Amino acid sequence: MANLVVHFEIHATEPQRLVDFYGDLLGWRFTQFGDMPYWTIDTGEGAIGNVSGQPGMGINGGLTQRDGPAPEIGAPVNGCNLVIGVDGSIDDVMRRAVELGATEMLPAEDMQGVGRVGYLIDPDGNGFGLISPVLSDGTSAMTPAG
Repeated sequence: MANLVVHFEIHATEPQRLVDFYGDLLGWRFTQFGDMPYWTIDTGEGAIGNVSGQPGMGINGGLTQRDGPAPEIGAPVNGCNLVIGVDGSIDDVMRRAVELGATEMLPAEDMQGVGRVGYLIDPDGNGFGLISPVLSDGTSAMTPAG
């Protein structure tokens, strides 16, 4: 097995608030793990059981009760950052996230050869990024130059 990232975890002061946020924003499905303050996250079709290592496949994760206070807004990242690939318009997803209680950290911008990228802070203070190959002009960053 290669040294692939196979799972992520989000820490939450109020777990149900983030279950609702990520479920509404991204369509993720959450299942509480027994009586523990831990929820598995199903991010969608193709994410689980990707044993053949097919490119473009995502991973699933978990949401856990935070031990301690939520991060202060504006504080440096403490830990790893999660970047989520989305279909279509990053701008639309970012607007929806703000409607659901997120705060814009870094506005969406085109990165040639990469895609359109933006960063948000979820309702519990966790920073996360969004990325799409679709640039602001509707073209794909992944299309080879002709």
